[in-house]
Amino acid sequence: MNRESMRMDQAFDLMHEAVRRIAAEVAAPQAADVDAKARFPSETVAALRDAGLLSAGVPRELGGAGCNLQQQAHLCATLAQACGSSAMVLAMHYIQLACIARHALESKFFRGWLRDLVAGQYLLASMTSEVGTFGETRTSVCAVERKDGQFLLNKDATTGSYCAYADAILVTCRSGPDAPGADQVLVMVKREDCTLRQTTSWDTLGMRGTCSPGFRLESSGPQSQIVPGAFADSSAQTMVPYSHVLWSSLWWGIAADAVAKAANFVRGQARQNPGTTPPTAARLAEVSKQLQDMKQLWLSAARDFDALGAEAGGQEQLLSMGWALRLNNLKISCSEAAPQIVHRALQIVGILGYKNDSPFSLGRQYRDSLSASLMISNDRIAAKSASMLLVFKDAP
Repeated sequence: MNRESMRMDQAFDLMHEAVRRIAAEVAAPQAADVDAKARFPSETVAALRDAGLLSAGVPRELGGAGCNLQQQAHLCATLAQACGSSAMVLAMHYIQLACIARHALESKFFRGWLRDLVAGQYLLASMTSEVGTFGETRTSVCAVERKDGQFLLNKDATTGSYCAYADAILVTCRSGPDAPGADQVLVMVKREDCTLRQTTSWDTLGMRGTCSPGFRLESSGPQSQIVPGAFADSSAQTMVPYSHVLWSSLWWGIAADAVAKAANFVRGQARQNPGTTPPTAARLAEVSKQLQDMKQLWLSAARDFDALGAEAGGQEQLLSMGWALRLNNLKISCSEAAPQIVHRALQIVGILGYKNDSPFSLGRQYRDSLSASLMISNDRIAAKSASMLLVFKDAP
């Protein structure tokens, strides 16, 4: 390992330690209140901002930390062990940020904006869903209009991830009024250049602090804020892999928190009867293995993604059917594993995990983990995989 690599690893270790501190000292104490009131985790986001963690994915040449996908996944996983909603906000921010950092660096405007993000620690939100598309993010009804160097964009979104609290929003839309639904671009809308009218509520079972109701967006701005290139490419090469890996890492974090509580419960039982092994210990060993297996899924995908970024032709491979199938399998596997693991932890802890006023309570973790299979429906993903497998032949 050369000196530069060692320096970068040390810098990441400091960032990871900062997230551990924020998770323990800020996110965890506020998590119950965030969940109960379905409110934005403002204290945690402020702490992330103060620590400079919102610019983790900005390239080092622009002043950021230049963290790769694997490193960002570790940050999200660590925060999720304290508050799932806070980790989801961080993950969604990193996903949107990656779309700019990986696809807009040839733009003078976006290079300058990324430098500004490092200085101001801007929070970037997402608006990909839309009334009339029935959950299909790769098609749009709304279209961006361009005139005299300006754009005009209005959208009826079924969900707008923490948009009311963000400094800017990345919005999917058709590339023009005459473009087909699948011909999409990303437009960065600054918060001061738009109006948001909330159209639905956000009273959900879990992930309540993500504050993602429906919005009617009306916006305008300079055309330089349209991300260069087609959304089809940035979706396949960045948004989808970042989403499935970062979401999987935070679902693992939620499950890891549940298993940690179960482990503390079993150790307490062991202390009450020295020299004996509690019957729940065997169950703990089983669920710990499942948790480890789940981690290896997202960790290996992140490592391979980062390796592809360093290879010639790696970006083209990200567009391949084989890679798409792997990401689909990752999302389905981890989204199904997380609630199973939390459920098994609940069976170990028993009634103390079922009670909301217990230090072993697993209600929030259980409810948050149930969102995993619904965020881009597993049924929709499985149907796409089925279509691809009809023609895809894996190399021997």
